Amino acid sequence: MTDPGQRPRRGQGELEALVLSALREADGPATAGWVQERLGGDLAYTTVITILTRLLGKGAVTRERVGRSFAWTPASDQAGLAARKMRKVLDAESDRGAVLASFITGLGPDEEQLLRQLLEQAQGEGDD
Repeated sequence: MTDPGQRPRRGQGELEALVLSALREADGPATAGWVQERLGGDLAYTTVITILTRLLGKGAVTRERVGRSFAWTPASDQAGLAARKMRKVLDAESDRGAVLASFITGLGPDEEQLLRQLLEQAQGEGDD
């Protein structure tokens, strides 16, 4: 049972999403201290550093040395991160055809049409 004055714990994925969201709002590379302030200061500085380091390991952020610390930048936009996750799942499976077939079966008509258009567009670009 949790203490009535205590906030419920957030999951790791939720914290990573909050940190990435804060980084996307920055005008450029941002320090961990800036991210901490942007999130209202309710996360410890060391927690922000831990989350940023995990995101770096996942390829979701990049960092550059600025003085004695680092400035952090999202590696790609939200769509790029989702695509990277999808690619990671696909690469981990031995039967890629089955995974893709299952994915396509779950698409709605509008999504299926969009996928067809994107595939045609990509094929057209490959012909150049």
